[in-house]
Formats: sequence, structure tokens, C-alpha cells
Amino acid sequence: MANAASGMAVHDDCKLKFLELKAKRTYRFIVYKIEEQQKQVVVEKLGEPGQSHDDFAASLPADECRYAVFDFDFVTAESCQKSKIFFVAWSPDTARVRSKMIYASSKDRFKRELDGIQVELQATDPTEMDLDVFKSRAN
Repeated sequence: MANAASGMAVHDDCKLKFLELKAKRTYRFIVYKIEEQQKQVVVEKLGEPGQSHDDFAASLPADECRYAVFDFDFVTAESCQKSKIFFVAWSPDTARVRSKMIYASSKDRFKRELDGIQVELQATDPTEMDLDVFKSRAN
């Protein structure tokens, strides 16, 4: 199941953990990393259900690219409790160019593996992943 564009495979664990987040809400977030040696996307970190947006933002490295999924809870204008699953393509300006290219070329293929993503967010610095950004994109 390698991606023709970048030759990246997706580890089964990536999909299994995502299904657990989506169906059972076992995790608040999942951080995915591309293992260049093995040429595949793997799960790097799982966020406990009680963890916050700040914990999620802190789990992304300052100078390396990552994919992440975040289960965002919010309250609508009508006071309804809702949740949306965000896909975040984290590509900080300080990351290596090669890394940014690999993540960019693999993103769509990887995202298709995770069925149930509702909002996509492209972020190059922490301000683009602010809680307010999530709130505005969720509505």
C-alpha cells in the first residue's frame, strides 16, 4: 500500500488507533511521524482523553514535520456539545526542506487512510494552531 508519489506506506497501527479515537474516543489526539528509513507512517504519540489542546500543541516538535489528528470538543452557538476530528499537517518553517517535501507529497494519501476526518488544518507555526483557529474552523 505504498504511495506512488512518495513511496510511503501506512502502518496498520495508524488506522487502528484512529478508529479507536473516532469510535471509542480512547484518545484525545494522535501524532504521526514518517519513518524515512522504513518508508512508512507510524504512530509517535497518543494523547489521553483528558488531555487538552495545549497538551496537543506541546506534543508537536518545534522543528520537525508531523501529521496529527485531534478530537476537538466544542459548544455551538445553540449550546450543543459537539466534537470534530481535525487532521493537522504540521510543517514548521524551521523543518528540513526534504522533510517538508516528503510530508507534503504523502499527506493526501495518508489522509485518505483515515476515514472520518472532518476538518483539515495546515500549520507552519504554533499561532496557526491556536485554540481560536480550531474554534473558528469547527463551526
